[in-house]
Order: sequence, then structure tokens, then C-alpha cells
Amino acid sequence: MPSLESDTATSWLTRDELDSARERLPILYIDAVPVRVDDRGDVLEVGVLLRASSDGQIIRELVSGRVLYHERIRDALLRHIEKDLGPMALPQVPPSPVPFTVAEYFPTPGVTPFHDERQHAVSLAFIVPVTGDCSPQDDTLDLSWLSPHDALRSGALADMDRGHGVLLRQALAHLGHPV
Repeated sequence: MPSLESDTATSWLTRDELDSARERLPILYIDAVPVRVDDRGDVLEVGVLLRASSDGQIIRELVSGRVLYHERIRDALLRHIEKDLGPMALPQVPPSPVPFTVAEYFPTPGVTPFHDERQHAVSLAFIVPVTGDCSPQDDTLDLSWLSPHDALRSGALADMDRGHGVLLRQALAHLGHPV
């Protein structure tokens, strides 16, 4: 019986293959809003990443990344959360992950609130509780934990790139926080 585990080593496209695919096809992504919750499941804090953009600006973003060929959605969530928050984040992905929304990123600004100059991407967006110790990894400069109230402040949302502020607002509304 073939293994259901994702073999990421053989799932990567070369830079030229990825550029070619991005010109012709929507690419599947995940977005994840990491949260800390209390014993009742109420959100206490939301995790927001600090990164340097390709043009050198310091921006805030959510956990985000591509789903690889033959990779389950839950495995993509776990991989990207570990990549950004570290191996001890201990994400609590449910047995049957269901996105709270679907975001369409377009290379043309203004088509939707979500923009990615590289491609047309369709992203399944999830809210994922994390229970462990988180530390910035890879290209993440810092990780801020904000109360839902502070996360919704206009300044915090305005610092978010590619429409992630809209996505964060949608996540908190989905959780019942007044927006």
C-alpha cells in the first residue's frame, strides 16, 4: 500500500517550473491564524508575524504557504506553522480541518482584498490553536501575540500585507469578536 505521507523532497517545483505554473494556473495555499485559547476555547491572543517584504519593508503577516503535490491540507498547515513558529508550537489541527473562509489572491490589485503580485492563488484559511512555545523561524523576524481587541485596531491591521488584515478581521468575526 502506498504511503499517505507527503514526500516534500520530490514535491518541489524548480524555480522555472513554478514560474511557468504561476503564469497559467491558480496555486493552492493555506493561510493560518495562530491563536492561544483558554480552557473554554475562547481566544486570548492572536499570533502575527513580522517579516521583511521583497522590497525591504517591514510588514506583518499571517502564517501562509503553498500546499505541495500529494500533501494533505493538515500536513501543509503543520509544516507552515512549524516553519514560521518553530517545532515546539504544538498546533492543534482538528481531525477534519475545515477553513473558515477561502481567499483568492490575484496579481492585479483591487480584484479582491487579497493581492499577490506573483500569481493567482486560492487559499484555504484556518484558525489554529497553538499550545506550545513559539519562536520565530526561517524568514520570520518576530512573532507578536495580540489580544483580539488589539489585533483589530486599525494600526495593527494596516501594517498587514497582501490583505492579511482583512483575513484576520474575518477570522475574529468568525470567532464572534465584534469587528
